[in-house]
Amino acid sequence: MAIERSPLDALADALDGHPQRRSIERSVVRLLEIARNSSDADEWRLITGALADIRDGFNVFAPHRQTRKVTVFGSARTTSEEAPYPLAEELAREAARCGFEIMTGAGGGVMEAANRGAGCENSIGLNVDLPFEQHANRYVNACDGRLLHFRYFFTRKLFFLRESDALVVMPGGFGTFDELFESLTLIQTGRTPPIPVVLLAPEGDDFWSDWLATIDNTLLGRALISAEDTSLLKQASSAAEALGHISHFYRVFHTAQFAEEQMELLMHSPLPAETVAELNQRFDALVDEGSISQGESCDHHGILRPCLRFHLDRRRVGLLYQLIDVLNGLPIEVPPSIEQPGQRVCSLPPTP
Repeated sequence: MAIERSPLDALADALDGHPQRRSIERSVVRLLEIARNSSDADEWRLITGALADIRDGFNVFAPHRQTRKVTVFGSARTTSEEAPYPLAEELAREAARCGFEIMTGAGGGVMEAANRGAGCENSIGLNVDLPFEQHANRYVNACDGRLLHFRYFFTRKLFFLRESDALVVMPGGFGTFDELFESLTLIQTGRTPPIPVVLLAPEGDDFWSDWLATIDNTLLGRALISAEDTSLLKQASSAAEALGHISHFYRVFHTAQFAEEQMELLMHSPLPAETVAELNQRFDALVDEGSISQGESCDHHGILRPCLRFHLDRRRVGLLYQLIDVLNGLPIEVPPSIEQPGQRVCSLPPTP
């Protein structure tokens, strides 16, 4: 008779030769530390649910790592007769044609319109369980392997920001502003890499103009934010304009990452030496110590890319966005596609 092996035995087998063994062991130690101090059912329900959300998220997103993604936030209450609905549908349809996948909260209104425009083959829905009945919209509900049901808002937000290459925010209520402010907070504090954030409303709709005026008059007027923090946001009144902002953000700039306490801005093309010298003069306030230097670094897919490397003053992320704007406006030739994959593979695998 076969003896059933325990999960701990299976874990021991899985750790044998695993490249992330030390990180996994540290995670297990932390669980053991919690176990010594807690027998509360609610606390363990939280831990188990959060880990299950993270597991499900990794499983769904694993096949889509090579594709850039645009997240669309907006009201679930928007009807198909209101102007934001067809605008969201058009945005998603055109973004899919540009090679993006579209992520939404899987609900109705703007989210439904975006999933409808993207189609099953380009949609990903991140639904959340609520105390009242909520169903994923019909345009993503039928998409096999592309719909996630999160137990918690915080794990859902984690994956929105972790997996997004751009955010498009359309008119909405408390939930939409919660997602917008959470995103801005994580970007402004350097907890998530810089990505374009576009505020989109139909032509003639003052929703975002009025909100930005309030931000200027209250937060900026009272010095509660820096003037450069407004550089985190772009406005658009059409799908083409919104996608123009997103595509331009990745024209020269590819992605940002930290390596040995330094910020690396990976690019699609190297810069002339005189341009690097000009950037050092113009963006001296962005650098905590030393200067901006040019080199090469591995991206997350193991491709060797040109990069700018410097010690970032993390209080100046708005200025970092201004630097990215300058990079993308440089008169240098770059490949035409959004992703622009490199040709040289790193000699060593990138650090996980």
